[in-house]
Amino acid sequence: MAIDRPVPQLVFVHGIGGPRDPEATLAEWKQALAEGAQGAGLAPEAEALIEGRSADCSFAYYGDLFASEGAQGADSPEAADEEQAAIMLALMTEFLDELLELPEHRQNVRLRRLRRQLGPLDDAQGVGHVGRLLATGLASVGAIPGLHLGARALSRGAFLRILSQPGRYLRRGYPDAAGLTLDRRIRDRILARLDPSRPAIVVAHSLGTVVALEALSEYPGPVPLFVTLGSPITTHAVVWPLLRPRPPATPATVAAWADFRDSDDLVVPKRRLAKAVVPNARGVGPVSDRMESALLWPHDATVYLRRREVAATVLRTLAEPAPRA
Repeated sequence: MAIDRPVPQLVFVHGIGGPRDPEATLAEWKQALAEGAQGAGLAPEAEALIEGRSADCSFAYYGDLFASEGAQGADSPEAADEEQAAIMLALMTEFLDELLELPEHRQNVRLRRLRRQLGPLDDAQGVGHVGRLLATGLASVGAIPGLHLGARALSRGAFLRILSQPGRYLRRGYPDAAGLTLDRRIRDRILARLDPSRPAIVVAHSLGTVVALEALSEYPGPVPLFVTLGSPITTHAVVWPLLRPRPPATPATVAAWADFRDSDDLVVPKRRLAKAVVPNARGVGPVSDRMESALLWPHDATVYLRRREVAATVLRTLAEPAPRA
């Protein structure tokens, strides 16, 4: 007599950005994943996903928490506190270091001059000085001829979100009336979407990979597959040393971790997750897959989800989810 398996969960976790409609975004991400599956020759699996037969899909939304009381205006360096400003400056510095490692920019005089201007936060100069440095840096990056098109395509607001939102999450501050910090409330949003009695495939993008990694580290339920897309986890200057728990490791209940990174994605550091993260007791660590797209801005979640490699990995796991924790 066959034993019915519980319907697996497919939980999407977003990255940086402003408020969005969670239901509309869920539909958009599912459609992108289905398109990738069709490209991979998995048309029946794509149809089952869209019709809700292969998984219970949900979208773990936390973007509104960045705009909540106590965090207003924090996408501006001038509004940051000293610690957050230092994190933003470190992220900007590492971004420039990554650019300067590219052969086409190693001799870029303007880029090197800008890099020299960015240094550690000076207590005597304060947050205002850091805000001016960041504003100058953003303007200079956009004006450098021949700079990577993805960098030049970013608006000042988008770049500031890339810098500020990880900083605010990793700041471990901004408590609410109940004393829960911003990072705790964000992780709770992820955990609220997970049912430990059923297997869960978690697909996280950008900052969401950081949030999901920390949330899954305290999650008791089975995770047959953890997928990270465009992850900044190994950003050495800031994200990596501030991750919890230490050292950063594959969560205990994760049975497989697939990491996808586009070679032109400016948010993804060169340091590979596969070499950095400690395996769990099962010996599971991230397996990184580098992809080439030649797109102007390949960091968008839907760009990754439409990739055949990503869709095939997710839908094949959905077809036969691991039942064990």
